[in-house]
Amino acid sequence: MYDIAKIRADFPILSREIDGKPLVYLDNGASAQKPRVVIDAMSDLYLNDYANVHRGLHTLSNISTEKYESTRAIVARFLGVKNEDEIVFTTGATEGINLVSYGWGAPNLQAGDEIVLSVMEHHANIVPWHFLRERQGVVLKWVEPEADGSLPAQKVLDAVTDRTKLIAISHMSNVLGTKVDVATIAKGAREKGIATLVDGSQAAVHGPVDVDAIGADFYVITGHKLYGPSGSGAIHIRSERMAQMRPFMGGGDMIDTVTRDSVTYNTPPMKFEAGTPGIVQQIGMGVALEYMMGVGMENIAAHERDLRDYAQTKLAGLNWLSLQGTAPDKGAIFSFTLGGPAHPHDISTILDKRGVAVRAGQHCAGPLMDWLGVSATARASFGMYNTRDEVDALISALDLCHDLLG
Repeated sequence: MYDIAKIRADFPILSREIDGKPLVYLDNGASAQKPRVVIDAMSDLYLNDYANVHRGLHTLSNISTEKYESTRAIVARFLGVKNEDEIVFTTGATEGINLVSYGWGAPNLQAGDEIVLSVMEHHANIVPWHFLRERQGVVLKWVEPEADGSLPAQKVLDAVTDRTKLIAISHMSNVLGTKVDVATIAKGAREKGIATLVDGSQAAVHGPVDVDAIGADFYVITGHKLYGPSGSGAIHIRSERMAQMRPFMGGGDMIDTVTRDSVTYNTPPMKFEAGTPGIVQQIGMGVALEYMMGVGMENIAAHERDLRDYAQTKLAGLNWLSLQGTAPDKGAIFSFTLGGPAHPHDISTILDKRGVAVRAGQHCAGPLMDWLGVSATARASFGMYNTRDEVDALISALDLCHDLLG
């Protein structure tokens, strides 16, 4: 049984109030709250065992190193990856995608080569490819979703030409909640010798992910959306692609030998992890992933589907509200506008006075806003600790918005 009361009790911040109202935190798409077990694990490390990793032989360094490196196996298990040496630690999805752009794209792509993207991508999965467009003449090809926000895999594959070298696609849209059949895209790309990068920042939070089964060459996640700390994350890189990559950054740990005249590099994944890492952050992410797996990713997915369906029904009853994205089996992410003079920033401010925290703006998705024909939206995004009562609180706050702004 999914014990929502127990889960909520695990997150200390959910007990606080905003302007005398209980906090209803619906900004999980931007960053999720942290369970006490993560907070305590990070605090305990700083209080009792902290030292730099890999470089020392003393007790504290050994303890920190063991905890840090054990996280790599946790990430691999969470993602369904058999080979933990294919897991590279990053500060988040943004660094992971930039690692691919600099480490794989720059040395392997040339002028006229194509990268296929969807207009639903987060800026983190757009700007690093613009770097290659600006600096190397790489061509960006854009795929638009259907009217309901869905993105058929075949539509992405139909954009491929004999110059396509990479498909970079989100597993789930952070604005529309659209789920993308990335396994079919990866399979079709692989048959043509094309690399695939999947941004799993949203999808990995809301249900089980089997990266080995998906078959993409690169799969990125970010810890702060996974109920872990900011500054943590990872990327899965298939071994064949690792062999094609040059280091992204230079420094300690990523080297084998350094002399005045030459440098040789460490073996992957260390080859791509330069300098002192975010030791405590990565350990905290590992604890967060263990916490989620302890609850059960299928259980989390089922709970959020119930919230999604309940919220869809309630929001559909507000005939003055425009929902963006109604794709079947979407995630529990709802972007909307109220029309008229009601700007999303005004909506967010009024909801905040009712204790309801939502996002307002472009959500780092400028091309998608252009396609939708809006300058911004408000967004309510649900997580494992949200409830139907909080959906009702959102609806009540939106009614107030309509009264004030409609």
